[in-house]
Amino acid sequence: MKHKDKSKDQHEPEELLRQIEDLQKEKDELFGKLQRVSADYANFQKRTAKQTTDTIAYEKERIIKTILPALDNFEHTLQNAQSAESTEVLVKGVRIIYDQILDILKAHGIERIAAVGEEFDPALHEAIVQKAEPEKEENIVLEEFQKGYKLNGRVIRPSRVIVNKLPAEQQIEPERTDVEDDKTDTSDERRETRDE
Repeated sequence: MKHKDKSKDQHEPEELLRQIEDLQKEKDELFGKLQRVSADYANFQKRTAKQTTDTIAYEKERIIKTILPALDNFEHTLQNAQSAESTEVLVKGVRIIYDQILDILKAHGIERIAAVGEEFDPALHEAIVQKAEPEKEENIVLEEFQKGYKLNGRVIRPSRVIVNKLPAEQQIEPERTDVEDDKTDTSDERRETRDE
């Protein structure tokens, strides 16, 4: 029995050394993988930053290219302003360019915010002044100082507006109900009965 224990004891250190070597190899492999993953992630971050910068530059270029024809038309209009037959011709040229710019903006997802005649909405409009116009409804936009715009449904600039704010006595009073009329009629009938 003692002989078996000695051989077992001799094999234990060899087995432990083998396990230590296996663990060392596994650790080295995992460390190597970690270094590769870390390097890949650093490269990914650099690539992503470059791609974002390139995408922004491309979008800027695309937007500028769509605006250039309108700028060209402005230049032609200004060059021909001296020789224009009348101011109406000049105004017509400017109107064409204005419409062209609006079309360009629309193509890029920009739309105007409706204001005049609409109910005031603080998410879309910025009230600059309040006026009282009794013939118009309370809280209606009367005038627009500066147009507002949305980009893909998100407000990028609210409309600056004048809002109708009626004085308290001019606001519409609630109508009387039939029940109130019945009460009035009953009291009138009682008075007539007493008088008789």
